[in-house]
Amino acid sequence: MDRWSGVLKIPLDATNTSSYYRVAASLCLSSSSSSKNLAVPSANAIFFHGDRVRETGNHVIERLYDLQKVAEIIVSKFGNSVNAWVVEASLYNGPFAIYKDFVPSVNRCGEPKSYSPIGFPASSSIVSLLSTFLHEVLSSSKSLTLINPVESADHHCPRTIVLGFSKGGVVMNQLLSEMSFLEETSTGIHERNEIIPASKESFLNSISEVHYIDVGLNNFRAYITDQNVVHRISQRLAQGANMLRVVLHGTPRQWCDEQRGWILKEKDELVRLLKSEGECSGGKLEVHERFYFGDRVADLQMHFEIIDAMDIS
Repeated sequence: MDRWSGVLKIPLDATNTSSYYRVAASLCLSSSSSSKNLAVPSANAIFFHGDRVRETGNHVIERLYDLQKVAEIIVSKFGNSVNAWVVEASLYNGPFAIYKDFVPSVNRCGEPKSYSPIGFPASSSIVSLLSTFLHEVLSSSKSLTLINPVESADHHCPRTIVLGFSKGGVVMNQLLSEMSFLEETSTGIHERNEIIPASKESFLNSISEVHYIDVGLNNFRAYITDQNVVHRISQRLAQGANMLRVVLHGTPRQWCDEQRGWILKEKDELVRLLKSEGECSGGKLEVHERFYFGDRVADLQMHFEIIDAMDIS
């Protein structure tokens, strides 16, 4: 399958030109006709990057900070039929990434005071951002078109995989909070043959996997530990929502940091809640832990190497 790949700097939407995001994508193309069509993927895998890294002199770190390289890694892990998106924060305070459009309660270092689902900021922003990206791609590449759903042989609904690396984990927490706040009757997935979901509700309902990748903050709330959030998600799953898989990936850099012991405690509490509530979900809420480089001394390189080493099975 052919692919379109590129990095664009785009506004969140046409009405919000104060926030510009760098987004890399690797998108499926259908070559069934003389023109190239953006195909309906099997899944959209959306990766949120962490704090900014500049001129470390370490080629491993700099390679794995590169947005396009990460998009390629995501495709290699989830398969050539997925669309991969890698999002960089629009605002930085020095090195600190600030996802203020996704988590409005963040402070000047990008650390959240809370994860309030009111207004669905993360899911609304993601839908707007991906829609704006596709519009820009189609506007700038005259040879590309959207596939005609009527002619498509693939009658499926793309699922969504979300991944948060380091500071990007705050977006994962916000999304779980928003998933728990959906109306209990809103369990259907989005319409067939859409490349991306058209609404925040369809986006949240399409999420099948949440990956925390060596997340951590210099303050509390690196992981969401609200029992009510996990309980409500479990209830929705039991009442008919699609299965949800949560995978926590970590290294000694975060999980063994004695100076920030709350990271491990919060991770363990989230795992406990997910396992406990999973028993009430009819087996539709799964949790897995993966620990990497346990035989090495913690350093910054392993924090990035986990992107390459990540086991998504």
